[in-house]
Amino acid sequence: MPPKVSVIIPCRNEERTIRLLLEALMKQSFPHEGMEVIIADGMSTDGTRAVIADFQTSHPDLRLRVTDNPKRNIPAAVNAGIRAAEGELLLRLDAHSVPHEEYIERCYAALTQGIADVVGGVWDIQPQENTWIARAIAAAAAHPLAVGDAQYRYGKQAGYVDTVPFGAFKRELVQRVGLYDETLLTNEDYEFNTRVRQAGGKIWLDPQIRCVYFARRNLKELANQYWRYGYWKAQMLKRYPGSLRLRQALPPLFVLGMALLLVLGFYWQPALFVFLGAALLYLAVLIAAGIQLAAHKKDPALSVGFPLAAASMHTFWGAGLLVGLVSKNAR
Repeated sequence: MPPKVSVIIPCRNEERTIRLLLEALMKQSFPHEGMEVIIADGMSTDGTRAVIADFQTSHPDLRLRVTDNPKRNIPAAVNAGIRAAEGELLLRLDAHSVPHEEYIERCYAALTQGIADVVGGVWDIQPQENTWIARAIAAAAAHPLAVGDAQYRYGKQAGYVDTVPFGAFKRELVQRVGLYDETLLTNEDYEFNTRVRQAGGKIWLDPQIRCVYFARRNLKELANQYWRYGYWKAQMLKRYPGSLRLRQALPPLFVLGMALLLVLGFYWQPALFVFLGAALLYLAVLIAAGIQLAAHKKDPALSVGFPLAAASMHTFWGAGLLVGLVSKNAR
């Protein structure tokens, strides 16, 4: 019998985490005979495929397939998985996530009950490594001061939202709104959910649907990630300007304002004083939040690491978005 749920996993060079995800899928409360797992691999060059093959051999009762993604980007991977899927319900997960045991069961129940067109849950954000900066990045990625009102990072109340990560939806929804946009190398899930809402659909966030998400390991990886997020958000805003949210507008406005004050300060001294005052106030707020977080988690390193991580997220998201807005060609 064909599966009821197809779990689609974009993947490229994830040998460190892919087995954790597959083991979590084996522990799902949803019946194994009712699900299939499709890994859309972007031609991995590490040991990812060997890990998958070993898992297939040791777990023959899990319906698991690998399909190639020669385009090597996430939206193309999701689309390849959708085309290969046999289930009536499609559920996306990332190769560096670990769903809780009832993840699939709860998504399936919400969709079959007709609560919404797209269903998703909340991330339990954890560090990839037990280093002071990795712990700080994970803490910042789940803190409202760093990520605004992105409920899927820390929300505790179910409700309708503008987007969810790793959405689950019925196959018929793709037939209605189309596949993922492969010209958007990041922000593809937000763009898909925007089309769903424009078509009259609803997005449902349930905090009881949870998965572990591993944050970046260091500031360089974090900066690259948030620059990419900002840049590709700008490409989407060119198509859907009305989709901009306050949490997304503040970082570029802050970066632009500080840059203008700094430049103006070379010609008009009061502007330089305003720049210095704003910078000191911003740092003071981040440091105060870091100290509070360090005390709460009993991790003194957060008092330094949290300000560094949050400032990196704000700065590189904002700068990436500004560059993306004036850039003519996506890259």
